Amino acid sequence: MTRYRTAGLFILLALLWGSSFVATRAALPYIPPVLLAAVRFDIAGVVMLGYAIVSTNQWWPSSRAEWIEVFVGGVLFVAAHHALLFIGQQYVTSAVASIIVSLDPVLAAVFSSFLLSSDNLSWNEVVGICFGVFGTTLIANPTSRTLVTADIRGVGLVFLAAGAFALGAVLTKRYPTSIPVQSMQAWMMLIGAVILHVTSAGLPKESLNTVVWSPVALAALGYLSVVAAGVGYLIYFTLLDRIGPVQINLIGYVAPLFAAINGWILLHEQITVSVLLGFLAIIVGFSVVKYDELREEMQIS
Repeated sequence: MTRYRTAGLFILLALLWGSSFVATRAALPYIPPVLLAAVRFDIAGVVMLGYAIVSTNQWWPSSRAEWIEVFVGGVLFVAAHHALLFIGQQYVTSAVASIIVSLDPVLAAVFSSFLLSSDNLSWNEVVGICFGVFGTTLIANPTSRTLVTADIRGVGLVFLAAGAFALGAVLTKRYPTSIPVQSMQAWMMLIGAVILHVTSAGLPKESLNTVVWSPVALAALGYLSVVAAGVGYLIYFTLLDRIGPVQINLIGYVAPLFAAINGWILLHEQITVSVLLGFLAIIVGFSVVKYDELREEMQIS
């Protein structure tokens, strides 16, 4: 029974996070992208901090190392990742954005080889990274006609967003602390929200005066803040303890399916053959990169 519950939570998390790309696309016509990310993590950070207060014995970073960890996460995991992602999603579909973001584990392997002395690139990681890059190229479809279009700019921004998230994961691994993960995540969200607000205030096209608080915008913001971030991270933490980091990483390769399906149903976004082929190439790349770990997990189970 526990196995079925775990599988159910995994699928539910993929649905919640995959649908967040659709919610973002729905909100962007009404709320500027960086301001949208800032308000999202205002709400999500408060929700997560409340959960940390009632579920842990330490909800406040108590050392310089812990403050550095949450600051690095706030800059990379929250601020840089979501600012680039939300701006990029103005130019690409939900499916394309979710597939490019699923490159996180592959990009993390590259950063690990340089920043973590124990993590040198092996042959399977090199091959896997090549598959990942090939998949992204298929999705971007960089023909002479599309090289100057907004779609390519969107792909580049979302790719940088994936890189920021991957770099944050590696740096967090390099300088680990003992702060509970709920508390760490809460303070990352709150610090990231402050940075996003400052960034939004410095952008000429972003202002509260331009926000249209339509029912669609409010519903999308509520979903992104409470459901995708709040409930989603609670499920993530549960699965992280239950199945470990290797298998939970696979969530990034299931979520794009829900993003593509929901984008097609709700936003009438097209799913092209090149996007599907790029998605398959990225799955192969991840499987090759994680071949040894996945084999060990299967033998243990």
